[in-house]
Formats: sequence, C-alpha cells, structure tokens
Amino acid sequence: ENISNFDIVMESDEGTFRPSGLGFTGSAKARDIVKEVMTLLQPINVTDVYDNADGTDIDYWMRNGVPGASLHDDLSKYFWFHHSQGDTMTVQDPNQMNLCAAVWTVVSYVIADMEEMLPR
Repeated sequence: ENISNFDIVMESDEGTFRPSGLGFTGSAKARDIVKEVMTLLQPINVTDVYDNADGTDIDYWMRNGVPGASLHDDLSKYFWFHHSQGDTMTVQDPNQMNLCAAVWTVVSYVIADMEEMLPR
C-alpha cells in the first residue's frame, strides 16, 4: 500500500569486487538522473549505467514501477568463495569493498536528498 513512497530500490548481491557501475530499471527520465548522479563517481572510475537492474529481492517493486538499481562488479572470482567454507570477510579486498560502498553511499545520498522523487 505504500509502494508510492519508495524512491528507488537497490540490491547488491553479487559480491563486493571492483565495481564498474549500476544496472538500472526505470523510466528514461529517471535513467538520465541516475546517469548524472553516476558522474560524481568519476574520480573512482565507476560511472556506467547498464540496462536492467537485477535482483530477486527488488524484482517485485520494479515490476510495480519503482525504479531499481543493482551493482555491476567484476564477477570473475565470485564462485571461488560464494556459499563455501571460504566465504568469509578475510577473503574480501578492502579497497574493492570500499569502492562498492562508495557507489551505494553516493547514489543513495543524492537520490534521498533530491527535492523530487525519481520519475516513474
């Protein structure tokens, strides 16, 4: 009943490897805004906006019109550790994890601080 209150839904469920950008699902106007927000990440070279956000945790909201974003990162090592005994914080690269956190921090802060919601 409160779905109209959601500005954006975001999912990061493919590891914390070197990010390259965000997958985005939403209107063309919302995509333009997200592309502009991503330019703020030029200093860390994470500016791409790919077609279609991906994530089972956000699919419901995106199907019902809420803009969605998912992190795109280097998945080449994802299944080395995923759901294994080695899937611990000790295998994380702190620098890459910090870059992923920076992407979500910038995107969520800027969108939350906008006067208007992302266009549907």
